Amino acid sequence: MKQERIIRATALSLTAAAVLMAGCSNMSERQKGTATGAGIGAAAGAVLSSVTGGKAGTGAVVGGAIGAVAGNLWSKKQEERRVAMEQATRGTGVDVTRTADNQLKVNIPSDVSFDTGSATIKPQMRSVLDTFAQTLQGDPNAQLTIVGHTDSTGSPAVNNPLSVERAQSVRDYLAARGVSPTRVHTEGHGEREPIADNSSDAGRAKNRRVEMFLREPAAQG
Repeated sequence: MKQERIIRATALSLTAAAVLMAGCSNMSERQKGTATGAGIGAAAGAVLSSVTGGKAGTGAVVGGAIGAVAGNLWSKKQEERRVAMEQATRGTGVDVTRTADNQLKVNIPSDVSFDTGSATIKPQMRSVLDTFAQTLQGDPNAQLTIVGHTDSTGSPAVNNPLSVERAQSVRDYLAARGVSPTRVHTEGHGEREPIADNSSDAGRAKNRRVEMFLREPAAQG
């Protein structure tokens, strides 16, 4: 019976999400972001409520509210930033993408960012960050998360603080170019999230990186 409730709740919530998306053609970018978040939240809330024995409809409403609060916009300004960063980083190995939750992600590998064991920004990275800082001018709503990573060279006792220092170096560089530090959150993940094989020089170079996530939170209320 519980499995049947889960299936029914999931089908109901996905139908609701589809209806929300169908209405997006007449919405502003801000409304689209909120509706998307609400649809995702409703699906999660309905399934959670069903699993825990509650009413699926109530769970969907609660989940929808949470999703709307957590949703991010993909505005015209965000798209312009993506294009500007793609143009500024073409041929450098920097990867510029839009994430599933409407964040602008800029992945800067070690060829551009940092040498092994160092938190000193390379000259090649400065032009990338200069362009990024320029795209943030005049937009007080955008929020930035900077995540530093290392390769597996050295121990966690060295790599964990080093990854934090790398994120903070980027924050400080951007702050010197007018980006308020109050808009920036920094994290260091050490060697815990490799994207390539640490057994090769090329793999370690990919893992030794900084990722920047820029988001525009959907309006609340």
